[in-house]
Amino acid sequence: MITDVTTTKAPVHDTKALPGILANPDDRTLLSKEHFADGGYLSVALKQQVAREHGVGLVGPIRAGSSRQSRKGTVFHREAFTIDWDKQTVSCPQGKITSRWASPPSLAPYVTASFTVADCRDCPVKSSCTRADARTLAFLPRDLYDIQSEARTEQQTQEWRSRYSLRAAIESTISEFVNGHGMRQCRYRSENKAHVQHVLTAMAVNLERIDVHLPTPQARQPRTPTALQGFLDQQRIHRPQSWRVATHPAG
Repeated sequence: MITDVTTTKAPVHDTKALPGILANPDDRTLLSKEHFADGGYLSVALKQQVAREHGVGLVGPIRAGSSRQSRKGTVFHREAFTIDWDKQTVSCPQGKITSRWASPPSLAPYVTASFTVADCRDCPVKSSCTRADARTLAFLPRDLYDIQSEARTEQQTQEWRSRYSLRAAIESTISEFVNGHGMRQCRYRSENKAHVQHVLTAMAVNLERIDVHLPTPQARQPRTPTALQGFLDQQRIHRPQSWRVATHPAG
């Protein structure tokens, strides 16, 4: 059953809309322990925020690394480096240690760690690691990094995939709205009026789903004949079965 409807402007990104989607059911104590979302609604920071503010576990795929090294599958992607959180250093597979650790505001909440040019210039595997003069790594702070690593490991298991298969029911609901009720087009102007359309459509979908589970109505029983009708039947005297037949022979 659909318990809440949220309408946003088209340019609003999914991750920006999710806090508002969860706020309304939370106010009405309708939140479940887990919220199944697709990759567009997920980020590591949002996963932590939702767990902290609402006590809800966001279930969905955390995107894999998108760097050149990760796409090529070489051993020199980010996970091949060892992070020492206490000393704030990173060591590479060749044993070199970073000389710089910073959290630039432009990359918040990311941390950057850089190797020196001297470390990378004569490295025998530099071509497999970086195209720049020296390798620089960007990764999440420790608490978010742990959540990211745990989520990426968990989503490779069959148990997680089986649990996430429940998302298929949500996708079928979206398909029902789009293909069965024309939700790709708004029949009204302004966000408020569009929201009314969305709510009314959700109510219609709920009624359709409730109707499926209602017991099948019994066939209508014929009315007990009157004494006169019973006498005519006993005497085998023909009589009209209803006033409609009597007054409208064509039916």
